[in-house]
Amino acid sequence: MAARLFDRYKTEIRTALQAEFQQNKMLTPALEKVTISVGAGEAMKDTKLMQNINDTISLIAGQKAVTIVSKKSVAGFKVREGMPVGVKVTLRGEQMYHFMDKLCTIALPRVKDFRGLDRTGFDGQGNFNFGLDEQLMFPEVEYDNIIKTHGMNISITTTTNSDEQSFRLLELIGVPFTKGGRA
Repeated sequence: MAARLFDRYKTEIRTALQAEFQQNKMLTPALEKVTISVGAGEAMKDTKLMQNINDTISLIAGQKAVTIVSKKSVAGFKVREGMPVGVKVTLRGEQMYHFMDKLCTIALPRVKDFRGLDRTGFDGQGNFNFGLDEQLMFPEVEYDNIIKTHGMNISITTTTNSDEQSFRLLELIGVPFTKGGRA
């Protein structure tokens, strides 16, 4: 089944962006990838907790997550080379549009006292980064199967280098931003 957000992008959003920025179809901003990552923290030494984080992120993303291992030892953090230090998954194509639709319409509205995502999350290259405090806002996650709640970082990469165009794209997609000035 085709992602409804992608269909909306092709029919409505891309045309609106073309008209607004006077660009051809190839230069119009689009989503390139969405990366979801979790730092392990104290879960590095607990393989059961690390596997639970991996399973949770895989369930949320709808795609198998990868465990990231350290490349070198850092004595100050008690990290040895080859230890698991995090989990990440990169979504592209249809999976990415399904996740963005679920994030904007189901997950973010379920956050308690949610007032929108901070507009300062743009990096100057047209990409948007934000963090979530816990994974329980996603409907797939069952509270009984969680060993410990954890946050996650979500990075949305776009095809444009302009923060203004990227902000407008995400706004039309339905990402809820805080009220106030432009990015």
